Amino acid sequence: MAPTLLELAHWSTWAVCAVIKLPQLAAVLAARSARGVSAGSLLLELAGFLVFLRYQIYYGYPLQTYLEYPIIIAQDVILLLFILRFSGNMKQALFYAVTFWGGWYMLTLRKWIIDLAMNLCTLISAASKLAQLRCLWQTKDSGQASALTWSMSAYTCASKRWATWGKALRFFFSVLVLIRFITMLILNIWVTATILHYRKTKKD
Repeated sequence: MAPTLLELAHWSTWAVCAVIKLPQLAAVLAARSARGVSAGSLLLELAGFLVFLRYQIYYGYPLQTYLEYPIIIAQDVILLLFILRFSGNMKQALFYAVTFWGGWYMLTLRKWIIDLAMNLCTLISAASKLAQLRCLWQTKDSGQASALTWSMSAYTCASKRWATWGKALRFFFSVLVLIRFITMLILNIWVTATILHYRKTKKD
C-alpha cells in the first residue's frame, strides 16, 4: 500500500533530523572556530528540546511524534562540546551536563512543573532563535553559522506542522504543539535569511 502524505512527512522529518546538525558541525570543524554560532542559542535550544521530549514521554504520546528529538539532542550536545572547545570554555561542559541532567529529573517531580515547563517551551525555543539572530546582528557576519542547518530546521518544522495538523483534526492533539511548530518555522526561516544576507554582504 502506498504511503500517505502524513507518513511521508514523518519519514522525511526523521531523515532530515538524522543529519540536521552535520552541516553546522562540518563548518565549525573545518574552520576550527565557532564564530557566528551562538552558544546561548544552542543551550536554549537544548533546554526547549529536553522539555518537549520529557513532556511527550510523561504523557505517553506515540513514539513517532517525538522520535527525532533524541537524535537532534545528541547532535546538539556534540556541537556544544566543539563550540566550548574552540572557545576555550571546556570547563563549563560539566556544569551544563549536571544542570541539564538535574532539570530532566526535576521536570517530573510534580505534574504542574512539567505542564508549566511545556507552556514556557515555545518561549524558550523562540528565545534560542532570537539569541542566534542577536549574535548575527551584532557581528554583522554569519561566520560559521550554517544556512543549510537552519533551512533544514525550517523544513522539519513545516513537515511536523503538517503532521501535527492532521493528528489535531483526528485525535485533538495539543494546540500548544501546533503553535510551537508554526512559531519555530517562522523564526528558523528568519535566521536562515539573515545568515544568507550577511554572507552575501561579505562577498560583495
